[in-house]
Amino acid sequence: MKPIAKNLFRFIFWPVFFTVHLLTVSVLSWHLLAQVDFAYPLGYQLLDLHKHIQENAPNNRFKQEFEFTTPQEHWELFSQITAAVQHHGKGLTEIRYKLPNGSSTPLMHQAEIIHLQDVANLVAVVYTIGMISALIWMTLLILAYYKNFGFPAIKKILMGFVIGIVAVTVIVLGTGATKLFYWLHTKIFPDGHQWFFYYEDSLMTTLMKAPDIFAFIALLLISLLTILWVGSVWGMNRLLVKKTTNGKPSAFNKTHKKNK
Repeated sequence: MKPIAKNLFRFIFWPVFFTVHLLTVSVLSWHLLAQVDFAYPLGYQLLDLHKHIQENAPNNRFKQEFEFTTPQEHWELFSQITAAVQHHGKGLTEIRYKLPNGSSTPLMHQAEIIHLQDVANLVAVVYTIGMISALIWMTLLILAYYKNFGFPAIKKILMGFVIGIVAVTVIVLGTGATKLFYWLHTKIFPDGHQWFFYYEDSLMTTLMKAPDIFAFIALLLISLLTILWVGSVWGMNRLLVKKTTNGKPSAFNKTHKKNK
């Protein structure tokens, strides 16, 4: 491969590599948190959701007596919603809560079910993107290993990651988290499908104290993503550096240095 072609390949290879790696880690973080219901019981305590439900459930215009349910029932209901969203919406219409007289009634009305089905459809797309990204990432990692590509300097990788985080933070703060959250909903979900619900219109929203619960989940997601990202970068660095002969730069990097 000619020097110019090698430099161009190097210029494209690592940005693509770390982009699909980040997408893979992001989707993996979501999946892992979903297995523990996004730590809803912890968020329940921190956000004082029991008090919130007690205050707002009696005002619901569609459902009655939800204020008599227990925290354990709330945790189970959220778990059922999470499971349904993770499995293409299966079981959404079957989620029910118990009434004081011993009978049960559906937790959500039709508009809420349609919205959660939209969310489930979106999650399925995200998983597809994650699997494709994982396949590309693993392919590139194998290529880098067998072709003896030297791993970029950790400082540069961390700098790129920090710059990305700062850029996203600036955008979110500059736009306004709530405003950005609502704008994304208008772009992601189908026209005509309700996605905003007042507490008096939705036990689903009341159960989650939306959007507060989403801020809590976002913090968990970012924290886990960072841990997995740092750990995997460290592992890839060890793998590729160990592959180089006696710690010497690979031919891939030597060519780049000669052409500087």
